Amino acid sequence: MIDFTNIEYLKSGNERQKRAYDVLKKYQVFEKLKDYSPVLAGTIPIEIDIESSDLDIICEVDLECEEDFLDEIAVRRLMPGDTDVKVENIVVCGEKSIVLNFMLEEFPIEIFGQNKPSTEQNAYRHMVAEYRILQEKGEDFKHKIIELKKQGMKTEPAFGLLMELENPYEDLLKF
Repeated sequence: MIDFTNIEYLKSGNERQKRAYDVLKKYQVFEKLKDYSPVLAGTIPIEIDIESSDLDIICEVDLECEEDFLDEIAVRRLMPGDTDVKVENIVVCGEKSIVLNFMLEEFPIEIFGQNKPSTEQNAYRHMVAEYRILQEKGEDFKHKIIELKKQGMKTEPAFGLLMELENPYEDLLKF
């Protein structure tokens, strides 16, 4: 199994993964976020991304100190100074969360923070479950997921449809 907690695996991946690695390294994203245990999650690590897919970086953030997190990101110059950043506070599955969206070169970036370890967040758990399913079901299944995503379907519902899951967001966590 790939160690998704270390982005080095991207260097030997497909062209989009290699490009993602280059951009993340160029801007030292993971180095600058190291205090927040960043993990790249989502579709790019497991090769089911489509052209519009973003780089989802999940972090462990004490949301009682949200301003410190935002200040630290600004101080560490995570993104170039003229970058337009959208910040949202949301609730996901009853958990307070913070989301930052911006662009780094051709990649939309989403930094997602919750007050729990990155590897315990649903985004990471879903990705690992999806990776295992893809390994088990093979290339044909993988291509069907990608086609559903190209038609506008989100990742978890695409898995749910093909696997006949009643509640894909919950059911994928059982894998």
